[in-house]
Amino acid sequence: MDMLSGEQITAAALTDWRKLGQGLHARFVIRDFRAGVRFLSAIGEAGEAAGHHPEVRMGTGYVDVKLLSDDAIYRDDGGTEHQVEWVTQQDVDLARRISEIAAEQSISADPRSIITIELALDTANAAALAPVWAALLTGGTEAQGRGTIGDDVRDATRRVPILWFQETDPHPTPRQRFHIDVQLPYDVAEQRIADAVAAGAVIVDDGRAPGTTVIADPDGNKACVGTFQPATAREQQPASA
Repeated sequence: MDMLSGEQITAAALTDWRKLGQGLHARFVIRDFRAGVRFLSAIGEAGEAAGHHPEVRMGTGYVDVKLLSDDAIYRDDGGTEHQVEWVTQQDVDLARRISEIAAEQSISADPRSIITIELALDTANAAALAPVWAALLTGGTEAQGRGTIGDDVRDATRRVPILWFQETDPHPTPRQRFHIDVQLPYDVAEQRIADAVAAGAVIVDDGRAPGTTVIADPDGNKACVGTFQPATAREQQPASA
């Protein structure tokens, strides 16, 4: 199934959900454990009916749900098809159904609380480094390039965050090589950055904001704050954003 474009995801108007990284994410607020189990059971039935299964995690007071397809089709400029992890129409359809279930069970969504973390390693030698980190983080090299056209290390069981490699020119060591990618909902990122700055961070680079903003702590350790910005939200941004 074809991967969806950003415009198509925006047009789906999934108010309970936010696209972070490769997938759709939602957090639903539950009253107690029993309510959470009942909600998860209904989600399971919906997934079975659709032949597509979400990732779910339940904790005290919440159920987190992630939807993505591991067989999405990406076509490069030459027309070659690649199988990748991304959002497809089946994810959008199941997201709608899960939101319907939540409404039926009087469960509300809390999309502003969603967050995902990725690790990024700056290197000019990704192909040589990736097998090492795949073996260390996942116990094998199969995770290298799984679900992507690059060398990202992506554990099939989601035990660890994605590790991706940011291409750089060759450079001597030492220099900062790792940084954290913080993926946030589009309607949260600006305030989260402001909170970090108020706590002592500085903005290093906002030239690609609101999509990506680089901040640093007082010791210079950097983090990239990324967000998928829906077209409607972009249109509402001031010219200086």
